[in-house]
Order: sequence, then C-alpha cells, then structure tokens
Amino acid sequence: MAWFVLVLSGMLETVWAAALDRSAGLSRPLPAALFGVTLVLSMSGLGYALRTIPVGTGYAVWVGIGVVVTAVYGMVSLGEPASLPRIGCLLLVVAGVAGLKFL
Repeated sequence: MAWFVLVLSGMLETVWAAALDRSAGLSRPLPAALFGVTLVLSMSGLGYALRTIPVGTGYAVWVGIGVVVTAVYGMVSLGEPASLPRIGCLLLVVAGVAGLKFL
C-alpha cells in the first residue's frame, strides 16, 4: 500500500506544479486553490509512505516521478522541447528510480 500511495503522491506533484504555473504567482484563485490542495495531499502521501519505505528511497522515487511526469506534461501540453537528449535524460531518471525500488 505504501508504494501505491508514494506513486500517487508523486503524480500529484505534477498536478500542483502545473497548478502553480497556471496560478500566475498565486494570483488566480482556482489554480492557487488546486495548488494548495494537491500540495498538501502529495506531501501527506509522501509522509504516509515514509512510515514503511526508507526516506532516501521514498523521497527519491517521489521526486523522480514528479520530475518525469511534469517534464512529459510540459512536452505534450505546453510545447516544451521534446528532443532525444531530453527524453534520454528522463529515461535515466526512470532507470534510477526503478533501481532504487528493486535493488
């Protein structure tokens, strides 16, 4: 259960990052509220998962998921560059996160 919550919390990191971007410096109420709610949920899930997952592994997995999903969101939805070197670097992050989980 802890791993499921950790993965979900990592994905929520993407939601709060996108909401923060859309909030225009927290000046738009709806995106700012979404940012706040998803930030609290994401951190709470991380805290729950760290009850049973070692902090180094859990935090790295949480951040890695957030980094990869947020970068892909930026490439797909926001027109950010999707070059082969960038995609290769994201695959290295995925490999590192998978290594932490399985080794």
